[in-house]
Amino acid sequence: MTSSAFADAFTALAPYGWDEAWADEFAPYDTEGLLPGRVVRVDRGQCDVVTADGTVRADTAFVTPHDPLRVVCTGDWVALEADGSPRYVRAYLPRRTAFVRSTSSKRSEGQILAANVDHAIVAVSLAVELDLGRVERFLALAWESGAQPVVVLTKADLVPDPVALAYLVQDVETTAPGVTVLTVSAHDGEGLDVLAATVGGGTSVLLGQSGAGKSTLANALLGVDVMDVQATRDADGKGRHTTTTRNLMLLPGGGALIDTPGLRGVGLWDAEGGVGQTFAEIESLAERCRFHDCAHEAEPGCAVRSALESGELAQRRLDSYRKLLRENQRIVAKTDARVRAEIRKEWKRKGAAGRAAMEFKRGGR
Repeated sequence: MTSSAFADAFTALAPYGWDEAWADEFAPYDTEGLLPGRVVRVDRGQCDVVTADGTVRADTAFVTPHDPLRVVCTGDWVALEADGSPRYVRAYLPRRTAFVRSTSSKRSEGQILAANVDHAIVAVSLAVELDLGRVERFLALAWESGAQPVVVLTKADLVPDPVALAYLVQDVETTAPGVTVLTVSAHDGEGLDVLAATVGGGTSVLLGQSGAGKSTLANALLGVDVMDVQATRDADGKGRHTTTTRNLMLLPGGGALIDTPGLRGVGLWDAEGGVGQTFAEIESLAERCRFHDCAHEAEPGCAVRSALESGELAQRRLDSYRKLLRENQRIVAKTDARVRAEIRKEWKRKGAAGRAAMEFKRGGR
């Protein structure tokens, strides 16, 4: 790429997040005559890539390995053939962040939803009862991705009582330590300016269940109705999948937004670190336990149990923490022989301890 062409590419791609670091990563492909671009949509083995020459359609056949986590996805920066029909993506640049969940497949595969994301916007509808466990699940995946999560409570206009709204916000803030929690009403525009300022300048991915108001929120942030909006069922607050693919679009105030289809299942995928950040207060308490391998059940000197008894920690939080850790361990164990061996060893240890306790009780009688 000539110096003038390189400058043109920089100017055209900068709104999508292109910077000096990406240019350095792309340098080896530049010598091969390939062009840089960012994937803005993927479907059926093809993708739309925005380049200095505009948006082009490209085939991903050359980068479709057996590993589903290494396929081209929305948000990737890629090296694209300069011409040809069809044009092919030859490679994608190393990802800075990647949002991954486990699929509903019995093969326990991971599915990558978006790449190179700075903020993960978790949309939660106030039209239905809060599901704090689901919020924690989304947050664990968001933290694990490397992005900064932001929880957005949508449809705030449906909670006109400011005291009730404040309690709901407080519940979510307790559930999301270290995370910005915003209330937004796309209906009357309340809170949109704060959200736009919070996520502006980078790439954000919009996540949530069907009916959470994601498409309405996306339209409000984009300033134009580019996403279809379907009515939500009054009975359960669920809506149809109004977004069927992941699309990357520029925000008018700077930055980009990736909208995603509503997620019915939010399975963890090797997200132990994300679970730890989501439950940062429990991990902090655990560091003060007398035993480093404390199970927080009946061990003496357990700081977590003490926090439960004093009311500092809610039982629901601990139960949710344990549930997500167990789920994550099961997922990892299916692909990691070492972890499977450790789990079997732990089962045997607990079984032996249980048998010893029973023998002790019998002997005491």
